[in-house]
Amino acid sequence: MDRVSLTSDLTFSRLVYGMWRVADDADTSPTHVEAKIQTCLDQGITTFDQADIYGGYVAEAVLGGALKANPSLRAKMEIVTKCDIVAPAGRYSDARVKHYDTSRKHIEYSVDCSLRDMGIDHIDLLLIHRPDPLMDHNETGAALDDLVQSGKVRSVGVSNFRPYDWELLQAGMKTQLATNQIEISLAEVAPFTNGDIAFHQRQGQPLMAWSPLGGGGLMTGKGDVADRLDAIAADQGVDRAAVAVAFLLHHPANILPVLGTNNLERIAKISDALKVQLDRETWFSLYEAALGREVA
Repeated sequence: MDRVSLTSDLTFSRLVYGMWRVADDADTSPTHVEAKIQTCLDQGITTFDQADIYGGYVAEAVLGGALKANPSLRAKMEIVTKCDIVAPAGRYSDARVKHYDTSRKHIEYSVDCSLRDMGIDHIDLLLIHRPDPLMDHNETGAALDDLVQSGKVRSVGVSNFRPYDWELLQAGMKTQLATNQIEISLAEVAPFTNGDIAFHQRQGQPLMAWSPLGGGGLMTGKGDVADRLDAIAADQGVDRAAVAVAFLLHHPANILPVLGTNNLERIAKISDALKVQLDRETWFSLYEAALGREVA
C-alpha cells in the first residue's frame, strides 16, 4: 500500500482505519479488537484514527486493552487522536454544557489521559478536533509546540478547520501543522470547490477525509449516485464502498480516507478501493451525480 508523508519522519498508510465506533461493538474484548487491527495490518493499513470523545471517552481505552494484551502491535501502527471537545460524559460528566476547550491546561490533560488509556508513550498525530471560537491561538499553538518538544506527540494537526482557522493557529506555532481532517465524500463534495482542498493542495499538505461513505448512506442509498457506483463496481468486481473511496483516492491532493466499521469481513475489504481504476470522465460522472447536475 502506498504511504503518504505527513512530516519528514512520519508516514501514514493511504487508507486509515477509523475507530469512532470501536466501543459500540457488542464485543470490545482485547482479542476481538486485536483481530480488527491485524486485519488492517494484513492489508498494509497501519494508521488508526481515534479521539478522546469517541465512545463517550472510552474508545481509547478499548484500543488500549488490545495494545496492553499484545504490546508488539504498537510498533506496527501510527495512532491518531484528537482533543478539545468537552461533552457531559465520562471524565467530563460534570460539564454543564458541551463546549470546546483549546486551553493549554485542557490540551495537556487530554493528551495525558489519551496516553494512559491507550497505554502508549507517544501519540503519532494529535488533532484539534473542532475550531474553538474562544481559541487563544498563541496559547494553543505554544501548548502544541511544547507537546511535540516533549516527545509525547510526534506531530500535530487539526480537524474540521477552514483555511482561515488553520492560518490563525499556525501563526501561533513553530511546529508546522501536518494535516486537516475534514468531511469529504460523494455525499459532501463542497470541499472540492469551496477552497478547503485547494488551500492544502497548494501547500502540499495531505488531507484526511472523515465519513468517506457519507455515514454509510452511500452504501444503502438509492438514486443516480447509487446507480453509477453500482455500475462501476460491477464492471470492476468490487462493491460500492470501494468505488466511493477510489473517487477520493483519484484526486491529486493526497486525500487519506478514514474508514470505520466493526465488521471483520468489511474491514478485510477496505483495500479493495486500491483496485479501482477511474479515468477522468468516470470520475466526473460520479461528481455530476453527486452535484445533481452537469458541471457548468
